[in-house]
Amino acid sequence: MDVEEYVRMHLAAGDDEESIIKSLAERVGEIKRTKPAYVQAFSRAVVEEVKNTRGLSGDFFSFDPALVKMGEFGVGSRGKGDFFAHREIARIIGKTRASVGVDEMDDAGAVRACGEYIVCTVDGMHSRLSDYPYLAGFHVTRATLRDLYVMGAKPVMLFSDIHVADDGDVAKIFDYTAGITTVGEAMNVPLVTGSTLRIGGDMVLGNRMTGCVGAVGVAHHLTARKSTQPGDVLLMTEGAGGGTIATSAIYSGFPEVVEETINLNFLVTCEALIKDPVFSQIHAMTDVTNGGLRGDIFEMAETARCRMVVREEDTLPLVNHKVREMLEVLEIDYLGVSLDALLIVVPESASGAVTRVISSTGVTCREIGYVEEGKPASVLMKEGKEHDFQPRFRESAYTPVKKVVDTEVGDFEEMKKGVLRASEAAIAKKERVLTQLRERGVLHET
Repeated sequence: MDVEEYVRMHLAAGDDEESIIKSLAERVGEIKRTKPAYVQAFSRAVVEEVKNTRGLSGDFFSFDPALVKMGEFGVGSRGKGDFFAHREIARIIGKTRASVGVDEMDDAGAVRACGEYIVCTVDGMHSRLSDYPYLAGFHVTRATLRDLYVMGAKPVMLFSDIHVADDGDVAKIFDYTAGITTVGEAMNVPLVTGSTLRIGGDMVLGNRMTGCVGAVGVAHHLTARKSTQPGDVLLMTEGAGGGTIATSAIYSGFPEVVEETINLNFLVTCEALIKDPVFSQIHAMTDVTNGGLRGDIFEMAETARCRMVVREEDTLPLVNHKVREMLEVLEIDYLGVSLDALLIVVPESASGAVTRVISSTGVTCREIGYVEEGKPASVLMKEGKEHDFQPRFRESAYTPVKKVVDTEVGDFEEMKKGVLRASEAAIAKKERVLTQLRERGVLHET
């Protein structure tokens, strides 16, 4: 429970202070189960703090609202709204001197330094694994290492962040860290630094946990999405999913499927490829995560400015059979959900050699499609006919709650206007503050 937001909402509605204090104390008491005097004093202090923030204005205390909520727009749900928001984030960041920047919508970013490519990425833990900290740590670490490997980088270090709400058990920190270091030690990548905080400090009650794990690696040959070329073929490895599939299994009554997700197949496969001479012939790699194949193929086609075609009959056998059975029972579209599979874009002449290297690790791999010239598009071939392969508004609804949420979709085009307005306002603010710093002599042009 966000007590600060609770007070703001009631003050905005015109409720009087004493009634707010009383109702807040009741809510806090339900969670804290502590002395009534403490609950009363705490509630009164929250109201006082929030009152002191009212009326603040200016660049440092306010922002231009989009009037569109995160959930409404599907931010974080790996669909059209999420992709749109991320492209606006890239626009706010602007063009940089990075070798691979955020504007390319790749899995990681890269800069050139000391004759090498330094590659960095960060992934947030799955929000629904808050009550399962070991799984959260394991899967987010595997995800962040995936993002380095698909850029052609050898991971050299991990860093982490964990936030647990005020009433969360301290043990969550330790279990989360154990999950991280299980993957780190297995792949010989050390966890070197991190941060541990409470969510919202004193203002968020409950035991919710969130966090992220980042990684840094070094590469000689980048395999960014922009290197995709017409004439290339698409290879994909088998996948059993990660945090998303584990979440689907837990909350849909299939806990036995979680064990299928506990593997290092993706990372071991990438290690083998990077060590092999054939790696230099690979054009691009990505992990099948962002809205599943629907989302990743769409993003790759947009970045590479090519037409990318996927054959469905070749993709289905690559889904772990236990995971596939669960998805079929739950009527979840496997093409729109994270599978933790490796997607490789390679010239046809090198396809056989790449497949042999992957097979030597015990992981199945097969060709699932191809790249051709044409207007950027993602195409699904099914029974010899082209089918729609555009990402949905959100990724496949993979829990009971998500199936309900997925029934509520607003006017996307209208919401985009508000989001665009807000991103333009953020860019303008950035420029205003930079101008002020230059005028004060704090910032010098390089």
